Amino acid sequence: MQPVVSVRGVTKVFEEGTQQVPVLHGIDMDVYPGEFVLMMGPSGSGKTTLLSIMGCILRATSGSIRIAGTEVSKLTEKDLPAMRLQNIGFIFQGFNLFPTLTVGENVELSLDLKGVRGSAAKTEAKRLLAQVEMEHKYDSFPADLSGGQKQRVAVARALAGSPGLILADEPTAALDSHSGRNVMTILSTLAHEHGRAVVVVTHDHRVLEFADRIVHMEDGRIVPDDSKQEKQDSKVLWMPLIAGPQPSVGDVLSQGYSL
Repeated sequence: MQPVVSVRGVTKVFEEGTQQVPVLHGIDMDVYPGEFVLMMGPSGSGKTTLLSIMGCILRATSGSIRIAGTEVSKLTEKDLPAMRLQNIGFIFQGFNLFPTLTVGENVELSLDLKGVRGSAAKTEAKRLLAQVEMEHKYDSFPADLSGGQKQRVAVARALAGSPGLILADEPTAALDSHSGRNVMTILSTLAHEHGRAVVVVTHDHRVLEFADRIVHMEDGRIVPDDSKQEKQDSKVLWMPLIAGPQPSVGDVLSQGYSL
């Protein structure tokens, strides 16, 4: 199976005045269809920089990165936006919804950028919002939504155009525990039932149980992990937060559990 994203020997050096600051040191990493990967590490470890390079927002200083079989380093600045639009969906900690647009319009705008317009865009936006149980908020504005609802809209927007790679930067950081767990359940479903490659940068140890693989970073390098024990520990962290039976993946997506 070909990886959705393949990183080989990637380095990144930032320039601050006359100083060169190395941030990534020879990163090797593959992410495959249907895989849910968490990237963890202390602040300054390079995980968000690596996510930005995988998302074609930043360029690597050296090394190779291939997305959907295309070598990104060979793309021009004019080609990079098309690569992002066609292959990558982004989810951010701060939601990044346009406050003057309705929920539906926020999703339709992303579809418009990918060539889906008019009634087709409206139909597709409603379908995507239905996937995250937010179709009933189609005409609402972001200010009228809870944090969990905003993040579900952000997930729907990220799915516009059916990208093979979903990148999320701290998607649960601004959410309460219940909302955070349900957002992670939805992202897990996108990977395991819909075949997307999902990469999440997080500091939230409660979400470890959702991961197929945990990539630990320190000082710009990938280091060995103890993910098996950490995933067991993370289940304990959720337990006091849920009074009754925990919803399954299907419950969250098909039975309308609120975030």
